[in-house]
Amino acid sequence: MPAHAHSSSLVAKVSLSRQTMTVTYRGKVLHRWKVSTARKGYVTPRGTWRPTRMHRMWHSRKYDMSPMPYAIFYYGGYAVHGTNAVSRLGRPASHGCVRLHTANAARLYSLVKQVGAKNTRIVVTR
Repeated sequence: MPAHAHSSSLVAKVSLSRQTMTVTYRGKVLHRWKVSTARKGYVTPRGTWRPTRMHRMWHSRKYDMSPMPYAIFYYGGYAVHGTNAVSRLGRPASHGCVRLHTANAARLYSLVKQVGAKNTRIVVTR
């Protein structure tokens, strides 16, 4: 990533219908990953947000202290984070968060740290 990355734009676009995340930097696709979003009975809200807080490791108080590595919170309690349930990636399986393979969550976390939360967008589409 170039030294002037702070002035650029990083977008993590989540497709609920495809269960994928496409990460772009200044319009160029860097990564395309499988994700898991909300399963039946839960919701992953659609919209566009900036990250509000980040934690290398977070534990969900709402769901039995479940680990949420490389958590990037973007809307209330909703976050993009790593998961060990990699066999479920590519189909709805979460309580509403966007789950990634932990190695991919670490990559995204690092990119957001590099460009800054104010220059990052999390976009969730149908």
